[in-house]
Amino acid sequence: MISEMFAHGFIQRAFIGGVLVSLCAALLGVSLVLKRYSMIGDGLSHVSFGALSIAIAFGFAPIKFSIPIVIIAAFFLLRLAENGKMKSDAAIAMVSASSLAIGVIVTSLTTGLSTDVCSYMFGSILAMSKDDVIFSVALSVVVLIMFGFCYHRIFAVTFDESFSKATGVKVGMYNTLISIFTAVTVVLGIKMMGAMLISSLIIFPALTSMRVFKSFLSVTICSAILAVINFTAGLLCSYAFSIPAGASVVVANLCMFIIFCIIGNLAFLKRK
Repeated sequence: MISEMFAHGFIQRAFIGGVLVSLCAALLGVSLVLKRYSMIGDGLSHVSFGALSIAIAFGFAPIKFSIPIVIIAAFFLLRLAENGKMKSDAAIAMVSASSLAIGVIVTSLTTGLSTDVCSYMFGSILAMSKDDVIFSVALSVVVLIMFGFCYHRIFAVTFDESFSKATGVKVGMYNTLISIFTAVTVVLGIKMMGAMLISSLIIFPALTSMRVFKSFLSVTICSAILAVINFTAGLLCSYAFSIPAGASVVVANLCMFIIFCIIGNLAFLKRK
């Protein structure tokens, strides 16, 4: 079945692009979850849906049009949280609902609920193009380089921004980089996962790893490994049972989370 599955070009593109996007989302998700920005992926996915709806309605290139808009939204959410004028969860909810509403209105007034719009809302295994794969490769290389060379600074910024500023770390720059990479990851992953499910790639691997591991390094490594395993398992189930790929990946993540919860509880009881 596997050899038959990977004989299809669209499956090959979906696998390569999906694994790389999942890897980036998992690495960025560790820092976001620990900083309590885990729902930023959900907010940005709705911004991306609104931008993609406008792009489709007016004939723009969807990805090229959406990336700068989602990056601006990420900056906006980060700035609101830093200024303390609005709590991060409230800001994300406001931006998320507004963007989704704009996308729905633009769609209803122009193209209607077309197949393209539905694929962006719920995900489609056929949606990953060659350009998306190239973008995914470039993004994963940059994210891996950032984590490799800036690991200690990212660690410091994640756990104690005040101390990091006092020691000379450019906290604003690293928060900005994480926001930009998260925005690009969401835009690339929304085709495969859909606006409703893309945030799971950011949240699940980090939360699952934290059930068993405690150090930042071990959680980061485990999250990256789990992201690849869960996406692969979800894609295989999607092909085998003819079910949506995005939903399959989320269920695979959920099953792994339950398994790690059981392992973590057994390890805790054993220590007692």
